[in-house]
Amino acid sequence: MSAAAMNVEMRHLRAFTSVATHRSFTMASRELMITQPALTRTVQQLETVLQVRLIARNARPVELTDVGRRFLERARRVLAEFDRAMAATSDERELRLGFHWVLPHPWAQLAIERFEQATAATVTVSRCADLVCDLGAGEVDVVVLRGARALPGLTAVHLFDEDRVAAVSARSPLAARQELHWDELGERPLVVNTVYGSTQPEQWAPRHRPQRIVTCSNFDEWLELVRADHGVGAVPASVARPGLHPGVALIPLVGAPSVPVRLLYRLHQPDPLLRRFLDAAVSAAHEQPAPTVMPSGRSYQRA
Repeated sequence: MSAAAMNVEMRHLRAFTSVATHRSFTMASRELMITQPALTRTVQQLETVLQVRLIARNARPVELTDVGRRFLERARRVLAEFDRAMAATSDERELRLGFHWVLPHPWAQLAIERFEQATAATVTVSRCADLVCDLGAGEVDVVVLRGARALPGLTAVHLFDEDRVAAVSARSPLAARQELHWDELGERPLVVNTVYGSTQPEQWAPRHRPQRIVTCSNFDEWLELVRADHGVGAVPASVARPGLHPGVALIPLVGAPSVPVRLLYRLHQPDPLLRRFLDAAVSAAHEQPAPTVMPSGRSYQRA
């Protein structure tokens, strides 16, 4: 073993992988519950010991050097083995993943499979009426949330951005269209899930903003309101699956803002099992193809 390897500690690897995962020193410092200057010093200590630069200076968001990307893969493997060894001393071998409506596909399957293979732990998926409440109460360990809203007391890890797809009643004249423009939706009544819906009226420019809003509090209600032609809506592309609802037509949407998909967890709970899930989730997010929808409603994978 080299002298450099002997001087590298788990805290160095944890600090570096957290910064690399979040692509932010600020978010990583919150996850690790240390100050940002202390985190910066820890990463710099690792670079000094290794005598390489792992993170490009002055890049926003954080960017890894070529050496940093190669080292990240190895650091994650080392931490994975360490976390597995620590987890083996505990009876807690379950991670609880919460969601409000339709887990992103294929990301969820990729992330869960990768995590379970790497840790021999089990992911339990739970549909939550109130993601934040269930997370705060410890009912779930981590939740999937679409949208960019800030939630105090929680750490967010950005996974990817999704395209939006228009949803209209199958009996509406719009159902025959090959595509719709985002601004066209703003000219019609808009069905909005006020709890965790990803489409809100303020996302339109003021002159195209919907004037009539039909509200609901969950995805099932949202589907029924669209089916009944009480209004139109938009959903992330991964939700727009074949057979989503026989009375709802899914139409490609042009000019729409994308939907950020994030994982949220409590600031004080970055335990080894959760860290391993975050790694698997980010890795799966980087590898999944981007889904979109054909006019017929058949999903396909965009090249």
